[in-house]
Amino acid sequence: MNSSAQPSRRIASNLLWTPQGLVRNPLVEVAADGRVLSVRTCSAPDRMPGTEFYSGVLAPGLVNAHCHLELSYLRGAIPEGCGFAGFAGAMGQVRERFGPEERLRAVAAADAAMWQAGVQAVGDISNGDTTFSVKERSRVAYHTFIEFFGLRLASADSVRPLLRHPHTSLTPHSLYSVQDAPLRAIAAEGAAPLSVHFMESPAESELFVRRGPLWEWYRKVGFTCDFLHYGSPAERLVASVPRDRRVILVHNCCVTQRDIDLVMNHFTAPVRWCLCPRSNRYISRLEPPVELLRRNRLDICLGTDSLASNDRLSVFEEMRMFPEVPLPELLSWAAEGGALALDMDDELGEVAPGRRCGLTVISGLDYDTMRLTPASRIRRIL
Repeated sequence: MNSSAQPSRRIASNLLWTPQGLVRNPLVEVAADGRVLSVRTCSAPDRMPGTEFYSGVLAPGLVNAHCHLELSYLRGAIPEGCGFAGFAGAMGQVRERFGPEERLRAVAAADAAMWQAGVQAVGDISNGDTTFSVKERSRVAYHTFIEFFGLRLASADSVRPLLRHPHTSLTPHSLYSVQDAPLRAIAAEGAAPLSVHFMESPAESELFVRRGPLWEWYRKVGFTCDFLHYGSPAERLVASVPRDRRVILVHNCCVTQRDIDLVMNHFTAPVRWCLCPRSNRYISRLEPPVELLRRNRLDICLGTDSLASNDRLSVFEEMRMFPEVPLPELLSWAAEGGALALDMDDELGEVAPGRRCGLTVISGLDYDTMRLTPASRIRRIL
C-alpha cells in the first residue's frame, strides 16, 4: 500500500524543542513514512479524536556524532580506570579473543539498542568491513568515517577499499598516530568533514615535548614520529589541515584557551567540538572542560565512543553528564549539533515539515529550571 494512503499520526505534548526555543502545546502531524507534515499548536488536544498525547518535551531523534560500532564486542572486556595508555594497550590484548560471529552479533545488538534509545543517526568510525551489513539494514542513518592510523604506514591505501561502501569518507585517527605525509594527504582530499580524536588525555600534548606515557610507549616499541616539531596537537592541526576543511574534534578533555584560539583563528569552515564524557570517565576519570567551551560559544555535539569504554551507546546518557546545562542547550548539541556535524541537517536535527527526523519525548524534568533529573527518561515515539 502506498504510504500516502495510510493514516497519519497526530502527536501532542507539553512542549516541543526547536533550535529557536521551546514551543508550548505542540501538535505534530506525521505521515506513515515518518515525514513531518505539519507543526502547530493546540491547547486542547483531548478534543481532537485520535491524537496521541505524551507528557514531557518532544524532540527529534538524537545524533551520535562519534561512535566505534565495530568495537561493540568489547563491552566489559577492558577494566575501567586503566588510563589512556593502559586502555590503548589493553585493546591490542583483548581483540583476538572474539570471533567474527560474536562481533557481528554485538554490532547488531548495539545498533538496535541505539534506535531504542532515540538515536536517529551516527557518525561511525570503521577500520574494517564488520559493521556494514548491519548498517545497510538499520533504521539508524550512518555516515562512516574510514579511519586511518599507523606510524609505520606512509599512506592510507590499506583502508581505501572500505570507501566502496555508501556514505563513507576518509579521516585520520588523531594527531599522534599518523605521520606527516599521510595526514596532509587525507586533509587535502575530499570535502567531507574530518573526525579527529583530539586532546583526549595529557599524553597527547606531552608526546610533542618528548615525555609522558605515549612517548615512553612509542620508544619502547620502536615508533618514531616525524611531526613532533610542531610543538603541540593544536599547532599540528592548523599547520596540516586547510582552513576551509570542516573538522569534528572528538573528546577535547584537555583543550585550553590557547588551543581554542589557535583552532578557531585558523579555520574558516565550521569546527564541531564533540564530547564523549562517559567514555572519558570510563578510561581516565577525565572530564571535558564544558564551561570553557560554552564560554567560547563553540559548536558542540555529543558522541558515545565505543562499548569498549562505555556501557551503552546512548546519547541521552551522555546528556545526563552535564546536569548544569539546561535541556534546550543539551538538545542543541545532541540533535541539531550532531546533524550539522554529519551533514544530515536537511533531514535531521529539528522537528519541521518535510523532515524525517524521528520523534522522541523526554519526561521527568525539573520544569522550573528545564534541567534533567535522575528521573528523566527518553522514549522513542517515531
